[in-house]
Formats: sequence, structure tokens, C-alpha cells
Amino acid sequence: MMRTRPLKVALLGCGVVGSEVARIMTTHADDLAARIGAPVELAGVAVRRPDKVREGIDPSLVTTDATALVKRGDLDIVVEVIGGIEPARTLITTAFEHGASVVSANKALLAQDGAALHAAAEEHGKDLYYEAAVAGAIPLIRPLRESLAGDKVNRVLGIVNGTTNFILDKMDSTGAGYQEALDEATALGYAEADPTADVEGFDAAAKAAILAGIAFHTRVRLDDVHREGMTEVTAADFASAKEMGCTIKLLAICERAGDGASVTARVYPAMIPLSHPLASVRGAYNAVFVESDASGQLMFYGPGAGGAPTASAVLGDLVAVARNRINGTTGPGESAYAALPVSPMGEVVTRYHISLDVADKPGVLAQVATVFAEHGVSIDTVRQQGKDGEASLVVVTHRASDAALGGTVEALRKLDTVRGVASIMRVEGE
Repeated sequence: MMRTRPLKVALLGCGVVGSEVARIMTTHADDLAARIGAPVELAGVAVRRPDKVREGIDPSLVTTDATALVKRGDLDIVVEVIGGIEPARTLITTAFEHGASVVSANKALLAQDGAALHAAAEEHGKDLYYEAAVAGAIPLIRPLRESLAGDKVNRVLGIVNGTTNFILDKMDSTGAGYQEALDEATALGYAEADPTADVEGFDAAAKAAILAGIAFHTRVRLDDVHREGMTEVTAADFASAKEMGCTIKLLAICERAGDGASVTARVYPAMIPLSHPLASVRGAYNAVFVESDASGQLMFYGPGAGGAPTASAVLGDLVAVARNRINGTTGPGESAYAALPVSPMGEVVTRYHISLDVADKPGVLAQVATVFAEHGVSIDTVRQQGKDGEASLVVVTHRASDAALGGTVEALRKLDTVRGVASIMRVEGE
């Protein structure tokens, strides 16, 4: 039987995502009530610009005093979609203190202070859900946290930023340069006026921290994630990738070390074989590839950003939290029992694709090969093309520690016969 007293929901933020959350709550009110077992009522909306017209929202619900809203004491759920660290962090903890559970889409805050927020939720017996923080509408956090709770996840490899995937896909399919592809992404609304968070990997790194923490039952913070941006990727890199039967994607990679005693989390552009499922992810879509002991290989795919897709994830969490509220229970909280150390990037084992500009004369290849041997890095393939006293030398390595590979590159830069290191890119997904 449906209870008649509605669950009261406060919305912090009413931008692209928040306005969609409010719209769906209104237009799907009857369905949501049937699924939850009680109606949900929008009890207040905190915004920065109160004079802006917000279609479908009662103006009397709008306030600029978010703190007073979360302190009301009669709220059941607070939905936080304002982003950033503060005031979001204080508002969320205040909501717990005053009796509300929280649904958030705030990847940056969760990557930085997720442990503290989980502790605050547990202290007050409340829920903290955040499916929308990673990969938009794609169900990912709940499958990792619940569906795969009885399995051992070994690796999470994914494209978790739609803006960067659009840019790289455009470079791959049309031969466009980075700036040209970025300009198109901006014109289409895929890239912000300041795209730094996306193209320099900050957004993906925050999501990697969250995914690694859940997958490996270990606290992983944003500072633990090795991050490299994609602004230096060139059309020449894509040409080299195609010659290897690969493409280039900005990847978030979280995995257990070979002995399982530590974990790594990293974000960077990398070549992946065209045969890998992630290679076919086009446009602004996201996809995450999960490898586990019992389930084997799983892939989650779909729109990773945008108002309606992200709001879909928020509403899914809202329904789950509301059901818990009615039943007097809470869902799964933080699982960090494994407490595995996070290995530094230098210990990560990977492959390199290195493009060198060298003098076109006898003995150069032997010198280069000697440097690789001195650093314990085995060469897989070499491709050389020369003209008018200059040559391009492309070396693809076997797997080695990133520290050894990095040391090799630094030594190569010091050779008199090496004019410059044109490109360095890791090879993943094999």
C-alpha cells in the first residue's frame, strides 16, 4: 500500500541537470510514487540567480539560502547538483546532520573527500548515493558496488569523458588537428568555454578515483591518480596508430597490480587496438570495460553527460534512497576494508610507442637499441623512414615498468643523433 505522506526533496542547483531533475519529478510524479511506494514532493530549490525564469518550478520554492534549506529538518532527501568542493561539502554534511539522505552528482568532491562524506552519512544513519557522478546515465556505480559485490574486480578500463572522446574521434575520422576538433566540440556544445577540466584529464581523473575505490574496496583519492592530458595528441599520432591497427582514446585505467597487493589509477591518452570494444566508441559517448574473476569481461556503454541522461541517474538514486527511507534502512555505504596501497606510476607495467626524429646515417638504430637495452626495455617493432639526411624512427616496446620506459626516453633525448622526441604514447588494451 502507498503511504500518503510525501517524501520531501530539496534540490541544490537548478542548472542543466537540476532543471531536468525537477522536470522529471513533475512529469513522472505518478510513476515515481508507484515505484517508491509514496509520492515525492519538491520542497525547495536553492539557486544563485533567483530572478531567472524556471519553467515548471513554483517560484515560491526558490531560495538563495541553501544552508537554511538543508537545515529545515523536515527534508527526506537532498539532491546536490551544484558541483565543486564548497559550499557543496558543507551543505551535504549539514543535510546529514539535519536528518536528510543525499543524492549527489559531484565527482570532484567525492574524489577528494568521499571517505569523510561516507563517514558523515554513516554517523547519522543516512544514505549517500552518487550514480550520476560517473558516466552520466550509464549504470556503473551500482553494478560495481552491488551486482559485482560477490566477485573480484581486477581491472576497470574506460572512456569516461564525452568531450575528449568527441575530439579524438573527430581527429581519427576526419584527420582534423586538435584545435580544429576542439573548436567543433565547442560550437556543438560538447566542450565548455574553458575546456581545461576535460582535455587535461581532471574530470576523468576524479571519476577514476571513484571507480577504483569502489572496484577495489580501497580508498583512492584524486591525488592518487596519475593524470596526463590530450592536448599534445596530433594527426601524426593517429597516422601511426592506424599503421599499428589502433586508434587513440583518453582512458581512465584502474587495476590491481600483478600480485594483487596494490592498485593503480591513471588517466592518459593511449593507443588501443581496433579490435578492442572501446575502440568503436564514437562521438560524445562513454563506455567502461570491467574485468573480473567470475564475470569475465563486461562493458557498460551509453551517453555519459548531458542534462537528461545525468538526471536519469540522479532519479534512479532518488528512487533507491526513497525506498530505503520508507523501509527505515540504508543502502550500502563505503567499502574500504581491503585498504590496498596505491602504487606510483613508475611501477605500472605498460608498453610505449615512441616516435623519434633522428639523423639519417649508419649506426643510429644501433645507438637507439643500446639505450633501450641499458634500461632493460625490450623492443617489439621498429619502423624507419629517411629523407635528405633526416629520418623518423618509430619504436614500439614490449611491456616494461613506466619508470624504465621514462628513463629510456630521457636517455634518448641526450643522444647526439636524436634531433627530438616527436611523440610518446602508451599502448593499452592488449
